[in-house]
Amino acid sequence: QVQLVESGGGLVQAGGSLRLSCAASGSKFSINAMGWYRQAPGKQREWVVRITSGGTTNYADSVKGRFTISRDNAKNTVYLQMNSLKPEDTAVYYCRIVTGEGYVYWGQGTQVTVSS
Repeated sequence: QVQLVESGGGLVQAGGSLRLSCAASGSKFSINAMGWYRQAPGKQREWVVRITSGGTTNYADSVKGRFTISRDNAKNTVYLQMNSLKPEDTAVYYCRIVTGEGYVYWGQGTQVTVSS
């Protein structure tokens, strides 16, 4: 079993920045892909960004150029640096990992609110 703990959400003005973190813990697991999703009020959860074990990244068009994903494999942690935040970025952000065995785990979610 793998547990994910997220941190770093909060309230920020438009144009500001936040950095989210997601740390994975458990026994005898390896991590393949790591990523972030978000869900705004009244909307479906949407994919934001992912990073593979080899460091390849993919971004949704809505965040490209503003968000940066990174990972620290030694710490089993993934980060999301969010710059130039917009009110439409307001959502609950969820960390998601895929283990080497193909299991999927989700974080508990962290609220990001961007005021105009």
